[in-house]
Amino acid sequence: MASPRIDPVQLEVFHHLVSAFCEEAGARLQRSAASPNIRERRDYSVAMFDREARLVAQAAHIPVHLGSARDAVTAVQRAHPDLERGDVIVLNDPYAGGTHLPDVTMVRPVFVGRGARPEWFLVNRAHHADIGGSVPGSMAIVADLLAEGLILPPVRLRRRGELQRDLLAVFARNVRGAGERRLDLTAQEASLLQFEQRLQQFVAESSLPAVRRTQEALFDYTERAAAAVVRGLRRGRFSAEDELEDDGLGSGPLRVALDLTVRADRLVFDWTRCCDQAKGGVNCNPGIALAAAVYVLRCLCPDRLPTNDGLFRLVQLRTRRGSLVDPIDPAPVAGGNVETSQRLVDVAFAALGRSAPQLVPAASAGTMSNLSLGGVDRRGAAFASYETLPGGAGATATTPGLAAVQTHMTNTRNTPIEELEHRYPLRVRELAVRRGSGGRGRQRGGDGLRKVVEALQPLTVAFLGERHRHGPPGAAGGGAGAPGSLAKVRGGRRQALPAKTTFPLAPGERVEVQTPGGGGHGRR
Repeated sequence: MASPRIDPVQLEVFHHLVSAFCEEAGARLQRSAASPNIRERRDYSVAMFDREARLVAQAAHIPVHLGSARDAVTAVQRAHPDLERGDVIVLNDPYAGGTHLPDVTMVRPVFVGRGARPEWFLVNRAHHADIGGSVPGSMAIVADLLAEGLILPPVRLRRRGELQRDLLAVFARNVRGAGERRLDLTAQEASLLQFEQRLQQFVAESSLPAVRRTQEALFDYTERAAAAVVRGLRRGRFSAEDELEDDGLGSGPLRVALDLTVRADRLVFDWTRCCDQAKGGVNCNPGIALAAAVYVLRCLCPDRLPTNDGLFRLVQLRTRRGSLVDPIDPAPVAGGNVETSQRLVDVAFAALGRSAPQLVPAASAGTMSNLSLGGVDRRGAAFASYETLPGGAGATATTPGLAAVQTHMTNTRNTPIEELEHRYPLRVRELAVRRGSGGRGRQRGGDGLRKVVEALQPLTVAFLGERHRHGPPGAAGGGAGAPGSLAKVRGGRRQALPAKTTFPLAPGERVEVQTPGGGGHGRR
C-alpha cells in the first residue's frame, strides 16, 4: 500500500532530524570511548531501525557496518521476543547478526507510551581493538571462529535497566586491555541512551502516528529516486570475476564471481559462483555481501538521497550455502569483513561497468591493510592496537584518484602518530605517501602510503592484507596500481613477508607496510 502524501519540506526536515540523532549519538560514542581505534580512528557506526527491522536513518559512518546491521536487529528479535523497557542487547556472533568478532554490536529497543513491543531499535557497532583469541588484535588468520576470539550471541547487557555484571565479568576476562574494552562498552551505552532521549522527545512533540507516516513516506521517496537511477542503466546480465590471493593457510587464489542482472525495477546480485568457503578467515556472511551491494547502488544515487530501507528494496541477493560469501558455522570470518568485502565491491563495480562504463571508477586499493600490534605496555599491562591503513583510490573518467585514503567499505581515519607513541611501546619511523604507486592513465590512480613502525619492547604483529601480488586493475585501458607489500626490517636488512601473517618483533626491529595504489582510468 502506498504511503500517504507528505509535504516535501516535512519529509526533508524529518530525514535530517533523525540523521542528526544518529550523528550526535556517534559523536557521543567517539568522545566517550577510551581506545584510539574508536576515539581517534572512529571505527564505529550508528543507525536507527523500525519495528520491522527496516533501516530508518544512519550516520555517515562505515558502509560495511551499516549495510549489514539489519541482521543484528532481526537476530535480537529472534533471540529475545520478550524484550522489555531498559533492556540492552550486545552481540558479535557473525552467524547471529554480527560481522566479525571485534565488531561489538549494541541494540537498544525503544518503547513508546504503553506499547507492548519496541517501536524502534537503536544500533551502534564499534570495532574493539581486541576481543580475545590467539593473537593480539583478534584479526589473525586462524582455522576456526573459536580461535578468533570471544563469541557473543545476542545476550542482555542490561535487563530492565539492570547491568548484568556476570556477563561483563566474562567479557573482561576474555579480552586484552579489559579496562579499555569496558570503557568502550560504556561509551556505546551512553551513545544509545542519548539517542533514545532525543527520539522520545521528538515523538512527544509530534505524535507516533505522524512519525510512522513520515517514516513510510521517506522509505517510498528513497525507493522512487533510486529506482529512477536503476532504470537509467542498460538492462541485461553482466558478469565479472576477480580473486583473493589466498586465505593465509595455503589455499588460493579464491574466486569471487558475480552475475549481476539489471532489471527495470531492481538489481540482482548473484554470488553463487564464488568458490567454496575458505579454511582461513576470509569468509564473509551474506550480510556483508548485502552491504556491498547496497553500497554500490548508493554510489550511483544523488549525494543528497536519504539512505534507508528504500534502497534495500531494490537489491536482491543470491548466495550459495557453504561458499566464500555464505559460510557454515564455525568457519572463521575475521578477514571477510575487511578484505573480502572490498573485493566484492571491486567485482560489483566491474560488472556494473559493463552496463554503465562512464559511471564506474577503476579499482581502489582493494584492501584495508589491517595492522595489529600487541604485547605488554610500559606499565606492565597487556595491550592491543589495531588500525587499517589507507591506500590509493581508483580514478574515474573525469577525475584522478585520491592518495592515501580509506575507500569503499571502510570510512575510518588515521591513528595519530602522537597517540600511538604515547600509549604504546613503539615509534613510528615513517608515514608518507607512496609517490608514483597509482596506476597510469588519462586519469591517474591515487597513491598508496608507506608506514614503518619500530618496536621499543617485544611485540606481536599480525597483518591481514590483499593485492600484494597484483595491483588493483585500471578501467577503460588505464594501468593497474602498484601492489602492496609487507616486510620486517632489522639493521637495514629487509625480509619480505606474506600479506597474511603473524610474527614477533624484537626491540629495534621494524615492520614496514606499503599499501596498494589505485587503478588508472583511460588510455593516455
